[in-house]
Amino acid sequence: MQLFQKIFHSSFSIIPKIRLYLDLGTTNTRIAIENKGLLLNEPTCIGLNKQTNQYIFYGKEAKTIIGKTPDFIKIIKPLSSGVIVDFDGTVALLKYFIGKAVQPYLVNYRVIKPTISVIATVPICATEIEKKAVIECLQKAGCSEIIIINKTLATATGSGANINSHTPCLTVDLGGGLIEIGIVSGGGVIAYRVIKNAGEVMNKLVMNYAYLKNGIILGESTCDELKINLLRFNQENTTLAVRGKSLENGLPKSIKMSTNDINEALLTSFNQITDMIKEIVEFVQPEIVEEIYKNGIYLSGNLAKVPNINDFFQKELDINTNL
Repeated sequence: MQLFQKIFHSSFSIIPKIRLYLDLGTTNTRIAIENKGLLLNEPTCIGLNKQTNQYIFYGKEAKTIIGKTPDFIKIIKPLSSGVIVDFDGTVALLKYFIGKAVQPYLVNYRVIKPTISVIATVPICATEIEKKAVIECLQKAGCSEIIIINKTLATATGSGANINSHTPCLTVDLGGGLIEIGIVSGGGVIAYRVIKNAGEVMNKLVMNYAYLKNGIILGESTCDELKINLLRFNQENTTLAVRGKSLENGLPKSIKMSTNDINEALLTSFNQITDMIKEIVEFVQPEIVEEIYKNGIYLSGNLAKVPNINDFFQKELDINTNL
């Protein structure tokens, strides 16, 4: 946050500003306002009425109706693997989200309308064209001053590391669309690895597991719900009843799935993450490896909320893991 504040306050204007921090993610979008904290955390989903060509559902509301709409309503996920794939949908969603976040504070500016400044994170693997798309979307959404920073540097800053020091920091951002693993030192990124389509792949693994083990077809939202509610790396084995379509006759069918089921279904995904962390550690110089073992790994992102996930990585990698 201190890094972002330095960037914001490097310029001066008599026109009031509302300063935003934006994490435009594949799965969720988060907006914080300077000195106010996190004000918005909603799914990156939007609903389009194809008959009128108007966007009518946003965020949480759009996500809850996935798979339940008539043909003329299309639920769009405008980002894939951290990259904008639907420009107009992203603009409309950002307009709605930014308006929702700043509206309570506009009453303080009755005479002069404030400008909106934003620092937005982008994946470290984003191309210049993909970064430009984010900037253009934010401009069309009403932002006047836009600064782009890569997610790996932002994650390291959020973990409390001094990114300008020469003490290496290994971060693992467990996002819904992208998993970014990076080593930061001396104000830059020394090495990084990226796993794309992370959340989508995990949902499909849960879907395939239920299909093969229970003979049931589950919807994407149901698989996501199972992942959120059951995935954990402690001794607790929770169960959850869900309903889907029977593979045998196409009729509704109910089953119970457990934490053990979800952990088994997703084991390959988590093994891939640990293998990627091992790969990046093996790639760098011995001096950096020594510092990483001393300081540990820093986890962030939606999946970092999974109970005891730090214990899983600590056991697999033999490196202290921090949340």
